[in-house]
Amino acid sequence: MTQRKIFRLKMRRGTLVLGRRTLVMGVLNVTPDSFSDGGKYLNVRQAVEHALQMQRDGADIIDIGAESTRPGSAEIPVAEELARLLPALESLRGKLKIPISVDTQKAAVAEVAIGAGAAMINDVSGLRRDPRLAEVVAHHGVPLVLMHMRGTPRTMQKLPFAKDVMRDVLRGLKKSVSTARKAGIAKNKIIVDPGIGFGKSLEQNYELLAKLDEIAKLGYPLLVGTSRKGFLGKTLA
Repeated sequence: MTQRKIFRLKMRRGTLVLGRRTLVMGVLNVTPDSFSDGGKYLNVRQAVEHALQMQRDGADIIDIGAESTRPGSAEIPVAEELARLLPALESLRGKLKIPISVDTQKAAVAEVAIGAGAAMINDVSGLRRDPRLAEVVAHHGVPLVLMHMRGTPRTMQKLPFAKDVMRDVLRGLKKSVSTARKAGIAKNKIIVDPGIGFGKSLEQNYELLAKLDEIAKLGYPLLVGTSRKGFLGKTLA
């Protein structure tokens, strides 16, 4: 196993130290159709209480998503995504002691979200959907998560899976990182995510988990999202 490396993620306010222990990201979906909790937190009061409860339970960062990326889901307009996102984001500003990340693939949404208090942007498309997102992140100097995904949420589980998943993930992440760096995003502002469950077979998901040390050799902190993913349910069934 690769020895743990300490990263200092420069936030707009302070620094988040990564590597001393595994940090926990709590997910707040303000969507009607997310695969695990769609519709549960459309009410702002319930969304705020859920985020605060995750903080009490030990979350180190809260990630708010306003557009579902479940398999088969379709994209929504910017206006609709913001209408879902902003009430929760603005209500949480000043209430949480931990940073807020916003899960979006759109530059226009990221611009508004950062202005409303988002400390980090989480792009599941790895800058493939909207390359302008890199310019927004670079301008504001916030950290960016770059995830690997084959296709789009609508097509990712229908397209042929990669023959060599590690090669595919590493190549995709390197391309995303290159796009980010060319846009002016500092190396110490980038996190990479292998995209567990996004365009991978059950076996490929486990292969990625077994080989995280190889992905870590890219030289960036890792974010790994496995909670409530379908491959876990199939294994436990």
